[in-house]
Amino acid sequence: MCGRYATTADPATLAVELDAVNETGEPGGPDAAADYNVAPTTPVLTVVARHDGGDPESPVTRRIRRMRWGLVPSYASDPGRGAPLFNARSETVATKPAFKSSLRFRRCLVPMDGWYEWQTEPGADGKAAKAAYYMSRGDGQRLFMAGLWSVWHDPKAPTNPPLLSTTILTTDSVDQLANVHDRMPLILPPERWDAWLDPDSLGHPDLIRPSLESVAAVDVRRVSPRVNSVRNNGPDLLAPDTGERVGEQISLL
Repeated sequence: MCGRYATTADPATLAVELDAVNETGEPGGPDAAADYNVAPTTPVLTVVARHDGGDPESPVTRRIRRMRWGLVPSYASDPGRGAPLFNARSETVATKPAFKSSLRFRRCLVPMDGWYEWQTEPGADGKAAKAAYYMSRGDGQRLFMAGLWSVWHDPKAPTNPPLLSTTILTTDSVDQLANVHDRMPLILPPERWDAWLDPDSLGHPDLIRPSLESVAAVDVRRVSPRVNSVRNNGPDLLAPDTGERVGEQISLL
């Protein structure tokens, strides 16, 4: 699974990097959007490709949009009900009612610096403790995960702006990542981006598979248990673990 991640991307930077239009309304800037402990329901940056004005004859343009992490299906009566759908299993995404429409019509990329996973290990006091691990590219480059997005309109306030939301696809872990967790986010290499984002194609089962080259570029390191709480934030969360052990429980939300 992918239930927590770190990102230092801001919309202006992404727009330049990806030759995209910044539709967030945020100017960006150094450290403007850095978040080292992103949790579900947080507004996050995504990359989509859409026609101008919805006109299918107009050019397709990459766009940077901010969306709620935790997909809200268009048919939902209330976005606050139930657990947030922050992950979608790639093996079943084409048949799940919450995701199948988004897979056909609304695919996106979710940029991040890296993500966290946890293992239960014995603590110094003999009690079980959660050990946090951070996965990121060894060369420091940004990762882009396969995502889906949805548009939700409040039936009680139809004139309100729609809620955009997203989920990250996961798949079985491979290679060194399988030693940390049995699931991992689906990393999309640049050569798959255009096909994945293409608004004129319906679904991409051939792209929903791990890129072994992308996985090989990912390093794993143990980090501070301070990341276990979403109340903690800052670049210190990414520092290698110094041996501190606490029986702190993970708090996702």
